Amino acid sequence: MTTIDGTPSIDEFDRFDDLDGFGRVGVAEDAHAHEGVTAPGRTNGGSARNGSTSSGLDHRFDPPVPIGGPVEQIPSNPARMSRRDRNQLLVSAAAGCAASGLMCLVMDWRHPLTFVIWAVLWFLLCTWLMARDTTSPVVATDRLVTTLVWLAGMTAVGVLVWMTAFVAIKGIPGLSPSFFTEDLSDVGPLDPGGGAFHAIVGTVQQILIASVLSIPVGLLTAVYLNEVQGRMSSVIRFVVDAMSGLPSIIAGLLIYTVVVMPTGFSLGWGYSGFAAGLALAVLMIPIVTRTAEEMLRTVDNGLRESALALGAPQWRTVVRIVLPTARSGLITASILGVARAIGETAPVLLTAQGSDITNLNPFSGVQSDLPLFVFQLMTKSQGNEAQVQRAWTGAVVLLMLVLGLFTAARWIGGRGDRKRGIRR
Repeated sequence: MTTIDGTPSIDEFDRFDDLDGFGRVGVAEDAHAHEGVTAPGRTNGGSARNGSTSSGLDHRFDPPVPIGGPVEQIPSNPARMSRRDRNQLLVSAAAGCAASGLMCLVMDWRHPLTFVIWAVLWFLLCTWLMARDTTSPVVATDRLVTTLVWLAGMTAVGVLVWMTAFVAIKGIPGLSPSFFTEDLSDVGPLDPGGGAFHAIVGTVQQILIASVLSIPVGLLTAVYLNEVQGRMSSVIRFVVDAMSGLPSIIAGLLIYTVVVMPTGFSLGWGYSGFAAGLALAVLMIPIVTRTAEEMLRTVDNGLRESALALGAPQWRTVVRIVLPTARSGLITASILGVARAIGETAPVLLTAQGSDITNLNPFSGVQSDLPLFVFQLMTKSQGNEAQVQRAWTGAVVLLMLVLGLFTAARWIGGRGDRKRGIRR
């Protein structure tokens, strides 16, 4: 029966308690009684008309417990560790070093790399065991993967720092003003002194030629792939991707066969800095194209749609809206292409041959550059300390150029992101 205002009476609530979800009477209560647990909303003596239970709480609306028990909690941000977690990592590192040192002592292993490898393995094992004992296996696995990622990143940074420091220590003692103003034309193989002026001139000229030939082609190709998206887009993208993995020696052989070699269908121009620039341009085009395409994809489509909605043709939208917006990214793509080509040796060796004399004309005669300068000095040194020192100094200058280009690319890209309000 119901009350005057239409709400169910107490008797109807009691009858509803006796029904399960399918309208059957006493099923839920019998199931709970079989497990030795009273039904929700009831005492062992029957229904609780006043809403009281044996525990004093109504458990009818409690969330269900998942099968297999509660779900183990996984850290939301494993990079932010507590003091206890950091102490565990320190203890694991100490235990790994101690275990590795003991193994090297017992096994008579004297190579430092062996100690490092075993120390890392023991460190990872101790990290997982301590996290499992203090938390849970799920959190321990998460901690192990996080540690592996951090170790990989630290290894990459450590190798880069070690390589840079090693080259700097070897080459900085040979730096002097004369190294940038003199060549090797009047310097014998056993004589001290001399410089890399001819190699620096060749590097600058060859990179300028390669940049003039490759950067416009790469940028226009990126615009076609991302903005025009014509019928040949898939084919061109496939060719560009294939060229990205092209060995540098193949590019050198191509230009040597087509431009340098004076027989067959070749142009027969001979060795020159221009031929070396052509080979470097072949290597730069795919890098510039792929990087510029990715930069163009970051431009908001709303800008394109707004310009087209106002009646601007597509070419004007690209020139006035898309390219200025992605300007910093396009500059970064160009600099990355230059940094890719500036350290190549094989294509320059096949197309410019190398020389110890300064050649200011890139269209005629043999020419050298910094990578080829270092290569020839190291292969012809025969233990001569003067030759080796000049090679290391040339490597330092080349490393400074490459790091400077990458730093400039990073700075220009970050400047563009800051102007657009993007935080990294």
